[in-house]
Amino acid sequence: MFDDEILDLARQVIEANLAAGRTIALAESCTGGLVAGALTEIAGSSEVFERGFVTYSNEAKLESIGVNQDILETFGAVSVAVAWAMAQGALKHSHADVAVAITGIAGPGGGSPKKPVGTVVFACATRDEDPSKVVADIEHFGDLGRSEIRRQAVIRALKLLLP
Repeated sequence: MFDDEILDLARQVIEANLAAGRTIALAESCTGGLVAGALTEIAGSSEVFERGFVTYSNEAKLESIGVNQDILETFGAVSVAVAWAMAQGALKHSHADVAVAITGIAGPGGGSPKKPVGTVVFACATRDEDPSKVVADIEHFGDLGRSEIRRQAVIRALKLLLP
């Protein structure tokens, strides 16, 4: 189901977080649960992976993880502000120690001049860390095709989950 690069990285995430005594949660939009899927391909992942939220629609972001409507309307779903709110929401609605959020435009449509297809935003939040310390980044993968954009986003999200 997943290629060797993703499976090797998922294994590293599970092993490293297990060794660190950390549990993880995810808030996924454009990846649609692929990061959770990669993690759960690894035997023993239940010791580390606490839960995942697939919040593909704006309504799901609002209802499932508490992203503020004003943030969505002001910055748009594909923004550092929303990714950060998603990561914070995943922590708030879980018992995990760390959460990673992914939101983006995988295409083929949906892009704009300011946010073209291939724009993906990532955020990582750690429980009990100062929430004003935003750990987020925008990646412009380019129009690589929907599958490859999502694949690259999974890889990047897994790397963010390494302690």
